[in-house]
Amino acid sequence: MAPAGRAPLAGRPGVGQDGRVTRAEPTLRVATRGSEQARAQAGHVADRLTAATGRRVELVLIETSGDRVRDRPIWEIGGQGVFTKEVQHAVLDGRADVAVHSAKDLPSSWTTEGLVLACVPERADPRDAMAGVALADLVEGATIATGSTRRRTQLAHLRPDLRFVGLRGNIPTRIARASDDDVDAVVVAVAGATWVGLEGRIAEVLEVSTMVPQVGQGALAIECRAGDGATLDAVRAIEHGPSRRRVDAERAFLAHLGGGCELPVGAHATLLAGGRLHVVGLVASSDGREVVRGEVEGDEPAVGARLAARLLDEGGRLLRPD
Repeated sequence: MAPAGRAPLAGRPGVGQDGRVTRAEPTLRVATRGSEQARAQAGHVADRLTAATGRRVELVLIETSGDRVRDRPIWEIGGQGVFTKEVQHAVLDGRADVAVHSAKDLPSSWTTEGLVLACVPERADPRDAMAGVALADLVEGATIATGSTRRRTQLAHLRPDLRFVGLRGNIPTRIARASDDDVDAVVVAVAGATWVGLEGRIAEVLEVSTMVPQVGQGALAIECRAGDGATLDAVRAIEHGPSRRRVDAERAFLAHLGGGCELPVGAHATLLAGGRLHVVGLVASSDGREVVRGEVEGDEPAVGARLAARLLDEGGRLLRPD
């Protein structure tokens, strides 16, 4: 029996049921942006990691350059990577063990030196959506708020009458713009609205046949240090193989194009019966007047690069900025 006033050893943290003291696994520190959406995503990952590994997880909030500068387009302040670099540095310098990103924010290069893309958990809905008014209900000359060249060019191609204004800020701020007198609708990611509990504000989900999503949209990407085997093993416990294959195929598409988020490009991969990948890709001119779109099937994620090469040969090369 344990001494009076003290709990039995068995069942206490770091102690097995046989009473033997065991070595407690260290806390996993997860670096993330501080936005509501980013914290919701990182909290989801933390819960999954705890359930899968039994390890305690704590969040390390990081302010990125994309969070600090909100009055300029993303392409003016560095393009793709403005929401990920500082979070990655927190892992590289040892302040955190794991970085959680929206996969669409990762640069098209496969890896950052010293880090490995360790895991892609199960993906959420990758599609875009209209908040405020459905696309078919927009009056002629309606004004759409979006900060994405990909979204703007695809909508301009479908509806040359539409007018566009820029849009920055977190998801609640963006959706709120749909209620302003000078804006008829805004375009957001379905997953983003869902993460912050605002899916009820969506007027229409845009099918991929209408708007090709951004590479990696709706997916999370988890990075850790390349030599940290223990963390890598822990994180891989929540890998979702089908989602990883889809994201890898889309990233292969973007990597072959050599573009960033400022380019009007998109890709969407699905898994067919038997495990084959089907990839839809798009490259557009900045004004939306010319769109090169195609699709391809294959067994490996590299099929995304094959589709990108084909679209470049079919005219996409001429649409890219110098």
